[in-house]
Amino acid sequence: GAAYSHAENNIRKLVDLCGLPFLPTPMAKGVVPDNHPNCVAAARSMALRHADVIILLGARLNWILHFGLPPRFRQDVKVIQIDICAEELGTNVRPAAFLLGDINAVTEQLLEEFSKRPLKYPSNSEWWKRLREKIMDNEERSKELALQKSLPMNYYTVFHHIRELIPKDCILVSEGANTMDIGRTMLPNYYPRQRLDAGTFGTMGVGLSFAIAAAMVAKDQTPEKRVICIEGDSAFGFSGMEVETICRYNLPILIIVVNNNGIYTGLDADSWKEMLKFGDPATCAPPVSLLPNSHYEEIMSAFGGKGYFVKTPEELQSALKATLTDQQTPSLINVMIDPQSERKKQEFPWLTRSNL
Repeated sequence: GAAYSHAENNIRKLVDLCGLPFLPTPMAKGVVPDNHPNCVAAARSMALRHADVIILLGARLNWILHFGLPPRFRQDVKVIQIDICAEELGTNVRPAAFLLGDINAVTEQLLEEFSKRPLKYPSNSEWWKRLREKIMDNEERSKELALQKSLPMNYYTVFHHIRELIPKDCILVSEGANTMDIGRTMLPNYYPRQRLDAGTFGTMGVGLSFAIAAAMVAKDQTPEKRVICIEGDSAFGFSGMEVETICRYNLPILIIVVNNNGIYTGLDADSWKEMLKFGDPATCAPPVSLLPNSHYEEIMSAFGGKGYFVKTPEELQSALKATLTDQQTPSLINVMIDPQSERKKQEFPWLTRSNL
């Protein structure tokens, strides 16, 4: 809601004026830049679990925010909800206060009041100290995973190299299970309305359609802006033939498939061969496993785009540089990672993943 209402300037002023910690929901990333010092996305679980008051600026207490319920939130948390849709007020959690209205208009009114009666949350408070310690700890753990040299690569290594090379103002489309979840933390957004993912309903298969729509708009309005679609291999499987549409309309979309041979986890080629000794794969293969080392990049090549099959950080860097230099040709980079690669240990794993 904050992104839709173009409230980024007022919300940025509100955050700066009041000194409040803020947490962006997925498609609101960039309303206030992810590198703003008050962003606590790297301490998300702690921020949600211990906050005594939460202001919802167009965000909704659905699965993305764990429905606002314990143990992810305090039992006695006070929610102040601001939304343009009356039917959304009080969904799942009864707010302590609510304001019905456009986010941009309401935040402007709040700024007027705070200019008369200033409110500044102290940056040296115990709460800020705990949040910053958690942010540093989590960022250090992510960095350690990102810089691992072992092969096959893990998710964090892949996202580290993607982040280093892609333009800061690109339109990011992301879907998948771990791919989307880890990508939210590893790929920062600096501008509003530049990120599209599974959204409110957690729908898989929308990524390439989102990318096509974004590329059509960019082609007309901002032809210099790149559209980069980052997919898990299972998510790509839902609508992979949209590659033909991309090539038919000659849209210079870059698709990156993070391929772990499965849904959440898969099997490597040797384990797959061993499994086949037990009989028919229709009865022996785990339902979350996909065929190992599938060459999704060849689908792109079949329709005239460019495909890359990469296994190492060096190959990934080379492919990324080549595709980002070529601003005319659709491309797909198929990145093989460790089939057992997972998210770093979560505090609430049973309530962390979406039901995809």
